[in-house]
Amino acid sequence: MATERVPLHRHPRAAELHEAGATGFVLVLAGGGYAHRSDHEGPGVVDFLARHGIPAGSLDYPVAPARHPDALEQVLLALADLRAGVHGVVTGPLAVVGFSAGGHLAGTAATATDAERALVAARAGLDPASVRRPDLLTLAYPVASLVHRTHIGSRLNLLGEDAPEELAAGLSLERRADAGVPPLLCWHTADDEAVPVQNSLLAAAAWRDAGAEVELHVYPTGRHGLGLAAGEPEPVASWSATWLAWLARHGVHPVG
Repeated sequence: MATERVPLHRHPRAAELHEAGATGFVLVLAGGGYAHRSDHEGPGVVDFLARHGIPAGSLDYPVAPARHPDALEQVLLALADLRAGVHGVVTGPLAVVGFSAGGHLAGTAATATDAERALVAARAGLDPASVRRPDLLTLAYPVASLVHRTHIGSRLNLLGEDAPEELAAGLSLERRADAGVPPLLCWHTADDEAVPVQNSLLAAAAWRDAGAEVELHVYPTGRHGLGLAAGEPEPVASWSATWLAWLARHGVHPVG
């Protein structure tokens, strides 16, 4: 029996935007420590993208008490369904953006191994070739590592208290990047007290070591969980404009 999907909340204007000439689609993964999904980092970001002419949707990925690999499986299935037209016609690259723990999830999807993808395909009754990584990746103050300067709550919610260290290490983005990872835009604030900036530094370094394209922004100050940072002081308030320009350079074009 095919794996049951969690809801993917595609913006009501997504089809209209594609018909009007927009290309690409952004799958949004909100943060919340794998305990919940933050509205301002999920539906709020989808609305922002739609206002700027970009089709997008947020995914209700599983959180605690669900454990790994449930959330990763649902992201990979959502990407496969988007490519297959299950949620309407999608043209252009598929981008994933993840915030905080959602950034960890986005990063694991962007580094999903052959074995992980094959298992998802087998459980869902899909052609293994249809279960693929995203084309583009954006990480906002991500929980990139589960073993170095990590967010303990995210690790516990994802893996449980008795998870072996080998599993946590194997799900740390700095250990997973390879030559097949997509281009990365990553940002963090230097004084983030919840998820240390070292997480983004580790991810960016791993992407560079893999030979992938990386754009990294470390802003001097700003609390954790800023989302789009609307109303925040510069320079962090400019990150969303930087993101839109980056998406456009990589084929995610708004209407017009």
